[in-house]
Amino acid sequence: MRAFFASVCAAAVLAVSPACAAETFGADIAAIRTAASAMPGVKPIRINVIKFAESRRTKNFAIKGAPREPSIQARTAFQVVYPDGYVMIDTGMDLQVHKFFGRGVEEPYFPEQEKKVEAALRGAKSIVVTHEHGDHVAGVLRSPDFTALAGKTTLTKTQVATLMNEPQMPEIKITAEQAGKFKTIDYDKTFSYAPGIALAKSPGHTPGSQIIFVTLASGREYLFTGDIAWHMDGVRTTTGKDAPWITEPADLMAAELSFLNGVMKNEKNVTIVISHDEDQRLDYIKQGLLGDGLE
Repeated sequence: MRAFFASVCAAAVLAVSPACAAETFGADIAAIRTAASAMPGVKPIRINVIKFAESRRTKNFAIKGAPREPSIQARTAFQVVYPDGYVMIDTGMDLQVHKFFGRGVEEPYFPEQEKKVEAALRGAKSIVVTHEHGDHVAGVLRSPDFTALAGKTTLTKTQVATLMNEPQMPEIKITAEQAGKFKTIDYDKTFSYAPGIALAKSPGHTPGSQIIFVTLASGREYLFTGDIAWHMDGVRTTTGKDAPWITEPADLMAAELSFLNGVMKNEKNVTIVISHDEDQRLDYIKQGLLGDGLE
């Protein structure tokens, strides 16, 4: 696998709140595709998923107006496999961070699966995250191998700023010294990350949220959407969340859901991946779109 980071700048320390800057969303699928094909090299050949924890919540929290029926939110990480290595998308989390999401309720946590995530992070060529929340980034931030993992983890300047100044929880707050150990990038709308992989800014759920687009050698395309939606039904109906513990800019979230809905309807070659949708995870494994477990 060729080196990924020719254009990655040195880590930057931001002294201002990421919330101070006005954010917009204007993703274009053609531009994202162009960015994914801009870096020469062999494209990835398959993608795997692992579930390391769950949250048990009723569906109405994920989709406003949905029935108050039981729903599982999977906590996941993904492995984009090349012929000679792999990239990890999102990083798992330890039990202490997992307990934050239960808010006093004990929820399923699978330590053996988390150990597999930890091993995969150590073996990865590079690591990238959809956004700067604990269940997506804590696997690096709280690892005993932090220095080694941070050196191959790419964060955006906005993600770094959030983690330094406005972290979701105290457990994932980082210092300026820690921030300097990451590969830090700053881009306008899209960024060519690796052969077949592009990043696209999607601020809203967090200031540093980004969509990760992957094109396989087979031609199959994937959009890893992080937490823009918690269930694919939110994309199908362009309906946002109704969770009182989060605050999201309504205009940005509406624009991002509309974008994903358009991709769903018009781009039949693109598989939209919702990080926490357990129904979708099981379906994609059954269809062969995602491999079950890490290599």
